[in-house]
Amino acid sequence: MKLSELIGSSPRFQAALNDVRVVAPPECAVLLQGETGTGKEVIARAIHDSGPRQNGPFVALNCAAIPAALLESELFGHERGAFTGAVAQTVDRFQAANGGTLFLDEIGELPLELQPKLLRVLQEQRYERLGSTRTMQADVRIVAATNQDLSRMVEEKTFRADLYYRLSVFPITLPPLRERRGDISLLVRHFVQKFSRAMNKSIDHIPSDVLDILNGYLWPGNIRELQNFIERSVLVSEDRILSPRITELRALIHAAHSAPTHTLFDVERAHIIGILKETNWVVGGRNGAAARLGLPRTTLITRMQKLGIANNNPSVLHGASFKSATLARHSNGSHLAVN
Repeated sequence: MKLSELIGSSPRFQAALNDVRVVAPPECAVLLQGETGTGKEVIARAIHDSGPRQNGPFVALNCAAIPAALLESELFGHERGAFTGAVAQTVDRFQAANGGTLFLDEIGELPLELQPKLLRVLQEQRYERLGSTRTMQADVRIVAATNQDLSRMVEEKTFRADLYYRLSVFPITLPPLRERRGDISLLVRHFVQKFSRAMNKSIDHIPSDVLDILNGYLWPGNIRELQNFIERSVLVSEDRILSPRITELRALIHAAHSAPTHTLFDVERAHIIGILKETNWVVGGRNGAAARLGLPRTTLITRMQKLGIANNNPSVLHGASFKSATLARHSNGSHLAVN
């Protein structure tokens, strides 16, 4: 992903791209910060592709997607017999990224017990596999990303201060889509072209009223939510005209009209509730609310808890179905309930 391929002309996004141009040539660690869906992995690839390691591998690891018990083995590898079930030696992520870039997404989810080992790699470029005393060399550049406030986690002692400072040699904050609204039309056209080609369609017209609706919405799921919306819209469109489903457009209109009189908290909460209603309170899976919003399931659950949507039932938080008595207080009959 070259810098010239990144879409956006808004001042805040251009400022972030200027940071990428500055930090790509040296090999210092980079910490990408921003809300979920703001394109942190895309920026990480741009740093890799614009730097001296561009001909090496780019390896990504989502620290939140792998159970903590398996993450050490995934990251640093293990020898045969290192633990029950270890029937063969593995190729760890540092080995796979040798000569290139290792992108550690959601670094805030890295367990405390693994943080000293990662710190050693950053400091000395050395590590040991599980079950081995042989020291391995790590010739990689580290780019990490998070949607959490790591400085606050350091204060709360849930993230090591020394690792934080090593990772954030050059921090870059990516703006949410609501703060780069001038880029929405550019992104819409880009995604329409992209998905039209992928689906062998010829959609060459985006109605101005549809574009106005998309520009007026806050996009709490950021670029990923917009991308998913356009992909669905291209899928159902016919006759060369982008034609999103009317129920989804109504939801966006409602949220946009609510924005001047309600806080962002209220609007985001209302939109998530509306999507959950449409998916019959299914959070995960291909057709669940998380996929509709362009969010990881765990991130959506966290947002629901912060917005007062979730309850404390573990089967609800981790299962496919999510029905909460909380919604009884917001049953005003509209597509999206807002207090």
